[in-house]
Amino acid sequence: MLNTPIVQWLATMAEAAETSNQFGAALLPTVMVLGFVAAAGLGSVAWYNSKRPVGWEDKERPDFVPEVEESETPGLGNP
Repeated sequence: MLNTPIVQWLATMAEAAETSNQFGAALLPTVMVLGFVAAAGLGSVAWYNSKRPVGWEDKERPDFVPEVEESETPGLGNP
């Protein structure tokens, strides 16, 4: 069998997975699901606040999406 650092690392991770507790095993999928939900929610807010795509110009913004005002220096704060 190959004895490379990657194979050794994989073997170490496999041993750690066998001896880990239930909390550690559920933590990664939970974080991934919550991250996906947060990214989808924030992306939706950003999309609704952006310029409307072709064909969507006359659509109304949903009530739950906050209104974001444009600034002269975005990201720079007050000049």
